[in-house]
Amino acid sequence: MDTTAGAIRNVVLVHGAFADGSGWRPVHNLLTRRGYRVSIVQNPLTSFDDDVAATRRVLDRQDGPTVLVGHSWGGTVITEAGGHDKVAGLVYVAALIPDSGQTSGEQYEGFAATPDFVIDIGEDGFGVLDHDTFKTGFAADATDAEAAFMRDSQVPVNMSVFAQPVTRAAWHDKPSWAVYGTEDKAFDQAMLTHMAERAGATITTVPGSHAVYLTQAETVAEVIVRAAENALVASA
Repeated sequence: MDTTAGAIRNVVLVHGAFADGSGWRPVHNLLTRRGYRVSIVQNPLTSFDDDVAATRRVLDRQDGPTVLVGHSWGGTVITEAGGHDKVAGLVYVAALIPDSGQTSGEQYEGFAATPDFVIDIGEDGFGVLDHDTFKTGFAADATDAEAAFMRDSQVPVNMSVFAQPVTRAAWHDKPSWAVYGTEDKAFDQAMLTHMAERAGATITTVPGSHAVYLTQAETVAEVIVRAAENALVASA
């Protein structure tokens, strides 16, 4: 193990909408090689409460202070679940970062539209990303094969999750970090910057798409390592 003495060793990774936990594999591999104990939440994406409960169940199993990481919709999940007493720091990866009492959908207000990020919503209220625009909107810097697999393995999300407000935003009480791609087509860049700055996050940007957790795994892993090495000091 080459983690800093006294640093956090537990990391919990939370995926976003339209995806599952498998996209975290490159980050998982990088962190475990450095001695971290990494757990990956599998969000059901059936409701906000269900996703928060799935994350809390994983947090309950951690054996000490933990860095909680969320991608995209997972950012909303960790903002709520991050109040867990084992969470010492938060890392937002191309993520939504709502405030207390705010819904995910309200965060888009006042920012530019993202026409390449197209959601097809079924009669049952569950949505998936459009087949033809998936790579452009979600993973433009992935290989064609990687993007095709992610597109074809999508997990539909109950679109009502974006209308449920967070009760208490954990970033008010826990130190936070944010990393996102400068070519993200899911969120306006100004929106990403606004959310991260409002949360007081330490910000890292990298050339990359919305799928930076897969395509820019080295940068994402390094941000998580910095959070693990500094969260306990920052919150002291």
